[in-house]
Amino acid sequence: MRLTLRVGARQREQMASAGKIGEARLVRSGAGSFALRLSCFMRVLPETNPTDWLGVDIGIVNLAADSEGHRYSGAKVECVRTEHVKTRSRLQKAASEKAKKGQRPKNIKRKLKTRSGKESRFMKDVNHRISKDLVAGAQGTGRGIALEDLQGIRGRNRLGKQTHTRVNRWAFAQLRSFVVYKALLAGVAVVFVDPRNTSRECSECAYTDKRNRKTQAEFRCLACGFTTHADLNAPCVIRKRAAVSRPIVSRPA
Repeated sequence: MRLTLRVGARQREQMASAGKIGEARLVRSGAGSFALRLSCFMRVLPETNPTDWLGVDIGIVNLAADSEGHRYSGAKVECVRTEHVKTRSRLQKAASEKAKKGQRPKNIKRKLKTRSGKESRFMKDVNHRISKDLVAGAQGTGRGIALEDLQGIRGRNRLGKQTHTRVNRWAFAQLRSFVVYKALLAGVAVVFVDPRNTSRECSECAYTDKRNRKTQAEFRCLACGFTTHADLNAPCVIRKRAAVSRPIVSRPA
């Protein structure tokens, strides 16, 4: 039996860069469709000694921002995901009404599953694009990547209800893991820093005060008067913390 294999651009790129192709398994992925699960042994470049750090702040309004001033807006993501939530809510309501009438909402459940898969694939693609861009930027300039250690963000009780809901729908852990594994493959060093007060500390003079953060977008230091977009200040703070926690070792001439 001969089957035609459809390979996406990202999968084609991974297969081309793989050191060795491993086990392959053909599995049913839906009615009348199959997927080939292929394992690859990837080539990992040795970690280079960074000349500096690229600070990266992972957020919600902006999915990511770096210390070079690049921002990756979450506006489109939020718009698409809000639409998914509305559609899912409508389908769930229809399924509930069918169940009350003693009918089986089989088709609706299938639509819900399909919708969930589309949302997951969309977010995964966005995270792949952002992480690839960040790692390429660091690798091309000989820098390492500095990230906040956000292990406990989902459990914080001080987040507002709306923000808490958005965070729990937000694939921040996936984005961070993508950055880490792509950096590993590229030989780019990654360091995690203490996230406390990165949004309140001035990246110019290090003065820390919650009043420095005027609004969600505006940062204005009460001590030195430095003003910038809040999402551009935080990655610069992260970069400086990385330099303290893991100082750059000068290469011999």
